[in-house]
Amino acid sequence: MGLTAEQIRTSLDALAKVEPVIGKSLLMTGYPEPRIRERGYATLLRTIVGQQVSVKAADAVWNRLCEALGEIENPASMTGASDETLRSAGLSRQKNGYARSLAELTATGALDFGSLPEDDEEAIAALTSVKGIGRWSAEIYLLFAEGRPDIWPAGDLAVQIAVGRLFGLDERPDEKQVRAIAERWSPHRGAAAIFAWHSYKMEVI
Repeated sequence: MGLTAEQIRTSLDALAKVEPVIGKSLLMTGYPEPRIRERGYATLLRTIVGQQVSVKAADAVWNRLCEALGEIENPASMTGASDETLRSAGLSRQKNGYARSLAELTATGALDFGSLPEDDEEAIAALTSVKGIGRWSAEIYLLFAEGRPDIWPAGDLAVQIAVGRLFGLDERPDEKQVRAIAERWSPHRGAAAIFAWHSYKMEVI
C-alpha cells in the first residue's frame, strides 16, 4: 500500500523545516490525501491499460478486459487469451504486447511483486524490464502500491510545474533540474511528490 496520511504529514513537517517554501505552501494548500493502490500484477496491468488514453476510456477498456478474462489478477488468464479476445476488449496491438510481457514475466516468476529489490533503483530496473513500463510508471507503482518513502518522479510534468511554481521559477524546470532541487529532501521525496500533485491541482483549480 502507499504512504499513509500520517506518514505524509510527518514527512512534510520534516521537509518544511529544511525547505521554508514547502512550509509556506502547506499553510495555503493543506496536507494532501494519500494515494494508495493495491500491490501486485493487476495494478501494473491497469497502468498499461491507462497509458495515453483518458481515465474514462481506460475504465471502459479495463471493465471489458475484466469481463473477458474473468480472473484479471491471475496472469495466466492473460497469457491464455487470444489476440482477438484482447482486441475486442479494446487493447491495441502495442498494449497487447505490453500486457503479455507483464503477464509472462509475472507467471514465470521473473518479476515477483512480493519481493522486489529493496533498493529503489534496482526495483525500478526490475519493473522496467516489462515492455511498455518506463521509469515514470515504475516510480508511480513503487510510490502508490508499495509506499516507498523516497521515490521522486522528477519526469512527471505536474511535478515539474509544481516545483517551478514553488520556487518562483520563470520556466518549468526539466527532469534533471527537478532531481537536483529535491536531492536535499531525501528521504522524504515520496511525500514531496504527493504534495507537488496536490499543489498543482490546487493551483489549477
